[in-house]
Amino acid sequence: MALTRTPDQTLTDQLAERFAERIRSRLLPAGARLPSVRACARQQGVSAYTVVAAYDKLLALGLVEARRQRGFFVRDLLQKSASVREAGRSAAPAVPTSASPLGPVPVRSSGSRINATALMRGMFYQGSSKPQPGAGVLPVAWLEEARFMPAAVRRITTSETLRAGSLSYGEPLGDPGLRAVLAHRLADINIPAQPGQIITTVGVTHALDIVSRTLLKAGDPVMVEEPGWSVEFARLDALGMRVLPVPRGPEGPDLAVMSRYCETHAPKLFVSVSVLHNPTGYSLAPGYAHQILRLAQRFNFHVVEDDTYGHIAPEHATRLASLDGLERVIYVNGFAKILAPNWRIGYIAAPEPLVERLLDTKLLSTLTTPSMLEKALAHCIEQGQLRRHAERMRQHIAQARTRSVQLTLQAGCTFAAEPTGMFGWVETGVDTDMLTQRMLDEGYLIAPGALFHATRQPCTLMRINFANTQDPEFWRVWNRVVAESTGGM
Repeated sequence: MALTRTPDQTLTDQLAERFAERIRSRLLPAGARLPSVRACARQQGVSAYTVVAAYDKLLALGLVEARRQRGFFVRDLLQKSASVREAGRSAAPAVPTSASPLGPVPVRSSGSRINATALMRGMFYQGSSKPQPGAGVLPVAWLEEARFMPAAVRRITTSETLRAGSLSYGEPLGDPGLRAVLAHRLADINIPAQPGQIITTVGVTHALDIVSRTLLKAGDPVMVEEPGWSVEFARLDALGMRVLPVPRGPEGPDLAVMSRYCETHAPKLFVSVSVLHNPTGYSLAPGYAHQILRLAQRFNFHVVEDDTYGHIAPEHATRLASLDGLERVIYVNGFAKILAPNWRIGYIAAPEPLVERLLDTKLLSTLTTPSMLEKALAHCIEQGQLRRHAERMRQHIAQARTRSVQLTLQAGCTFAAEPTGMFGWVETGVDTDMLTQRMLDEGYLIAPGALFHATRQPCTLMRINFANTQDPEFWRVWNRVVAESTGGM
């Protein structure tokens, strides 16, 4: 995506526009350092004068700031807007940050939210038709194999069914038929949920938000696995929670760290991706699961088990909700990963005493959920179509993983965790934050490791989607960009 001089637009304008678009869309997050003038000139194939002029335009637009002896940095546009809105208002009392035996508990800033949303906005990145290594979804060609869903929607939306389902809000808990088949599905993995304990949601993120808004208030401490899903860090931060990062290892979270948090901070919640953890691919060992539940019982906190990747997991995978019997564990899952990103159907399976409280929060946020899609999904599950589709996706992912692992190793990278599931946690040996914008210039969106930590710091790790890193061309570009970047920045 080289800059090309045209009669209508100078190279300076093109370069400034490229950076401005990424800053406004937050693909270039607040606090990010722009390449040095010399490095940018070399990368873009332009003169240093052109880069200086482009950076001056960004300064004039208020998108970046110059720091003496350090360079140019993206301004925090949301923080600036918030400061303007808050002018004249009395400041809210600060959340106390008591000392921890593990060091200070990170207190999130608005800048961290912007950094995390960079990955979310990358989900909508349409700057290139190339496979995107940092994407969190399966390829469109694979998902199109789920032709049974559109057929089920057509079947459900017959005139009588459509009339009956469209002229009322529907069941607050969700479509009764879908909740019944979900209860049977959960029984297959030994989770004892009755239909009345299941609440449908608009995807997993909505499910997690309902749980947080129901059980927590601003300032409450929450334990979250690290590395982990950056959106969860940012979402809890936006609600005013205190994030307690718990290191995640091959068998489970660091139990000693959890114990010290419990003794010092009395957390109200622990959020875990126990099966095919994102980004490492780790799955919880039974012994660790028992210890987590013992801590939850002893220190009186709930566990939220996010089983987003359960559809592609081994049948024998250990789940906290199965061992706990939905006493302290709240189980959430959805179908966007396996069907299509825009089929926003998720659900919560909750302990009976919490169901009404969770339902109240759902009603306040969305009233009910779209019953037509829920009825169509129930039909597909009953007919075994979803199960067969999941089996095909597992086969696709396994084949892609084999190819992608080979190419990753050939590129000189290694794996920080054993490759499993749909994501690889890759050690690159270079600052992946630094390379993000350079790879965007080449048409590739990557997911730098810093996004998966509670406090964003330089990191040499990168999460890759195995399905989207099978093309040798990506790795050729990667090696070239790494060589260019480390040679002169």
